[in-house]
Amino acid sequence: MTSEDKMTGESPAVTLTIRLVMLGKEVGSIIGKKGDTVKKFREESGARINISDGTTYPERIVTITGSTDSIIKAFKMITNKFEEDLSSTMQSPTAPKPPVTLKLVVPASQCGSLIGKQGCKIKEIRETTGASIQVATDMLPNSTERAVTISGTPDAITQSVYHICCVMLEVWYYSVLTHLY
Repeated sequence: MTSEDKMTGESPAVTLTIRLVMLGKEVGSIIGKKGDTVKKFREESGARINISDGTTYPERIVTITGSTDSIIKAFKMITNKFEEDLSSTMQSPTAPKPPVTLKLVVPASQCGSLIGKQGCKIKEIRETTGASIQVATDMLPNSTERAVTISGTPDAITQSVYHICCVMLEVWYYSVLTHLY
């Protein structure tokens, strides 16, 4: 079973929302000419992908909503597109590829579960995926959310997002169960 097999087909029918902070240039890459790229990502992943208006701030929020499977598919396409963009700007084809980096926006209330007791959960995700994952200690300005920065290969980032989705689902299930009893 490949890592992609583990990440698809096993998720419960729960809708998740993952949000990212991106610069205008990165968002432009995802949107594509006349919106063709984002339209393709939406159709092929089955996820809803919404991009905030970029007139006020240099950073924009990209919201990806759907099942875990559709979110993983969307992230795979986004990270592959970013890697493609990075490769096209490289001067030497023999130089090592720089890592792809994404900044997720995660509710501060879920960061403790993501980090785990004494950092064991985030360490496990790092070791399993090979990605670099940093959870900001401070909340974002005027927010109850924290930035989670993930760097690595597209596959490592996609696997990390899968594990983060699993943590979010665990938190959700726990909150549902505690309210039932």
